[in-house]
Amino acid sequence: MTDTPAADPSVPAADPAREARIRELSKAHVFTSWSAQKAVDPLPLAGGEGAWFWDFRGRRFLDLTSQLVNANLGYQHPALSRAIADAAMRITTVAPSFYEESRAEAAAAVAAVAPEGMNKVFFTNGGTEANEHATRMARHHTGRQKILAAYRSYHGSTAGSASLTGEPRRWGSEPAVPGVFHFWGPYLYRSEFWSSTPEEETERALTHLRHTVEAEGPQHVAAIVLESVVGSAGVLPPTPGYLQGVRELCDEHGIMLIADEVMVGFGRTGAWFGFDHAGIAPDLISFAKGVNSGYVPLGGVLMSDEIARTFDDVPYPGGLTYSGHALATASAVASLRILHEDGIVEHARELGERTLGPGLQALAEQHGVVGEARGLGAFWALELVADPDTREPLDAGTMKKVAAACQERGVWPLVVANRIHVAPPLVITHEEAASAVETLGAALTEVVG
Repeated sequence: MTDTPAADPSVPAADPAREARIRELSKAHVFTSWSAQKAVDPLPLAGGEGAWFWDFRGRRFLDLTSQLVNANLGYQHPALSRAIADAAMRITTVAPSFYEESRAEAAAAVAAVAPEGMNKVFFTNGGTEANEHATRMARHHTGRQKILAAYRSYHGSTAGSASLTGEPRRWGSEPAVPGVFHFWGPYLYRSEFWSSTPEEETERALTHLRHTVEAEGPQHVAAIVLESVVGSAGVLPPTPGYLQGVRELCDEHGIMLIADEVMVGFGRTGAWFGFDHAGIAPDLISFAKGVNSGYVPLGGVLMSDEIARTFDDVPYPGGLTYSGHALATASAVASLRILHEDGIVEHARELGERTLGPGLQALAEQHGVVGEARGLGAFWALELVADPDTREPLDAGTMKKVAAACQERGVWPLVVANRIHVAPPLVITHEEAASAVETLGAALTEVVG
């Protein structure tokens, strides 16, 4: 890395006393998610700008995590921060029982980038609530109760969304909410269907899904929920033709297709939505994260006009005190304006095509420990294996060493199981992205040779 903390005037001087105080207060009073409390000791952050953040020791890190894949516009974007400050001076909170300007503008801006015939938005506080309400809408619209979701998926941690989730984080919330059933989606590198080509994987995964629908009774299935690109469970772009096949299956049986776009919506994959790559339109879209870069908690559900009409004369049985919070929706309006005016979505696509994709594919060719590099736009994963023939996942201890080697070089990776997820803020430059890939390669060389 050429950048050093000492040469960057935006990074404040080290303040170990302040860091120690934050650690002390946090350990005493903050309950950390997904963690055994005695074992956790996160790094206190002092600030950030663009694609970088820094700590209280004066160390500066190029961020490959976007925090939790939500800081799409990076840290302290001046126009976005200013929009929130301006909104706070105008009005800070408005109940859903009133109309409010930024709420109306945000809904219109979200609908403007959605497929034709999706004009209504129900705002939530985040992605897990968005998935809760999307399934509720599908059930009331169809009069059916069953929901199908993939095993390799994460949809949230509240009761309903945890039941939708297929990966192991659902176990702690079981027994699940009744009526949710799981199936296997496409994942050629670790195929559940003994496939050897993408075409085989698509055909066999769709056959498996059809059989699952038939086994549950299509007349009882309200919706199929899919992450358009599987996120936490592996960064898995669907094999060609898969989403189109799911759309056709849903149309055949009057099943609603819910696209979970919480992680990949609003530019992450180099398109406005992940399903745009397949040229399809879902019936419901759950979103959060990238809609306003997580600057203020916000999520929502985009619904088809047909579903919206279901509730024209019948009240929708759900609501939230902070639905369409004034500060959050003001930040969404500003964020969407920035995405348009600065060409952020196009830049994300170019990052994948010119820099991240070729660079990470090269690492896969150079390092036997990289079983596969896969992704789209600014959303990639390196799957690390102990043996490229058996594809045995690399152990947790070695993964921690790889992460530490990256951090020592000023790059902060996102390590999930045996994978390094590469999901930087979409404002990262090509030069910064290339430097990050180079650092990943150096870390792999140091740790595994």
